[in-house]
Amino acid sequence: MNINMGLDAGQRDAMANAVTTVLADTYALYFKTHVYHWNVTGPRFHDLHTLFETQYNELWTATDELAERVRALGVAAPRSYAEMSEAASLTAEGTADTADAMIADLVAGHEAVVSSIRQALALAGETGDEASADVLTPRLTAHEKAAWMLRSSL
Repeated sequence: MNINMGLDAGQRDAMANAVTTVLADTYALYFKTHVYHWNVTGPRFHDLHTLFETQYNELWTATDELAERVRALGVAAPRSYAEMSEAASLTAEGTADTADAMIADLVAGHEAVVSSIRQALALAGETGDEASADVLTPRLTAHEKAAWMLRSSL
């Protein structure tokens, strides 16, 4: 079916790839945050357990909106963990053992997603894809805020 949204097929594919990277990064960070929620220990357990839960729930919700934007651009969203992993610029493994190391790892993860979002927003600006920008801009704000909150916990 022909898609006529003011973006040509090449622009839609490029934008979908950029949003897919943000989706995959968000998914990887979701998984890592959830792993740390399960495994955090120490005197700040309750506060960090709760913070990580709040953050992984927010990340999970974001994955659906990002995947739906990819679909609206006429491209299939990742269909497997392998595809998701291939598209991500960060890993999903949550290997840190201490609370501070977990927090630092999550800060780095949020900063990586911010970088992916900024790249996607630049492309959205070049192609005039305001709809993708509307999906991505709140995500940028959410990741910058999450990174700030985590940094403040160190």
